Amino acid sequence: MTHLEIELEQLKKAIIEMMDIVKNQLEKSRTALLSMDTDIAQEIIHNEIRINALELSIDRDCENIFALFNPVAIDLRFILSILKINSDLERIGDLAEGIAKFALELESSPPKNLLTEIRFNEMFELTINMLDNVIEGFIHEDTKIARQVFKKDKILNQINKDSPGTISDFVEKDPEIIKPSLYLFSVIRKLERIGDLTKNIAEDIIFHIEAKVLKHKNAVKKIK
Repeated sequence: MTHLEIELEQLKKAIIEMMDIVKNQLEKSRTALLSMDTDIAQEIIHNEIRINALELSIDRDCENIFALFNPVAIDLRFILSILKINSDLERIGDLAEGIAKFALELESSPPKNLLTEIRFNEMFELTINMLDNVIEGFIHEDTKIARQVFKKDKILNQINKDSPGTISDFVEKDPEIIKPSLYLFSVIRKLERIGDLTKNIAEDIIFHIEAKVLKHKNAVKKIK
């Protein structure tokens, strides 16, 4: 392997580590909120420091590769996609931290019947599955897997669209749940945003992989 190839492989490992940490943060934020577990919430907030540090490290690595190797074609597309993915992952981490903070601010668990009606658990599961899709798609360079997020994002958008009316109906019947209902609405908006960011990541993965495949096809044609 060339020195550039070694650097790119290390960069790939770093972004996979970032993906795994962010996914773990999102999973724990669900547990913290639904179980009102303040210890897990504090852990998520503490781990955000690690995510921020890793984001800066990956950005510096990309800058160093640009400066030392002046990458072109496939390598350039890879680094550009990494920079965008890195930024989106950090923002997902911020949103997961924001969800965890609600667990510290809420006085009691959200009503279970309201959670069911607004499809809260389904929405959380979709966002986690979407992150699984982009992680697997990135590792295996499989755009078919990465594209699975688009259909799931449409479902997220629909749940987000339906939630204000559903929450409003519940609050009218029981005004005492206004505060947890407002928090739930904020969480839904954050999950919808996480879906958008994950969709962005899928698009960057497809950009890198399919341009790479097309280049290889063109090279084969030239040989023939």
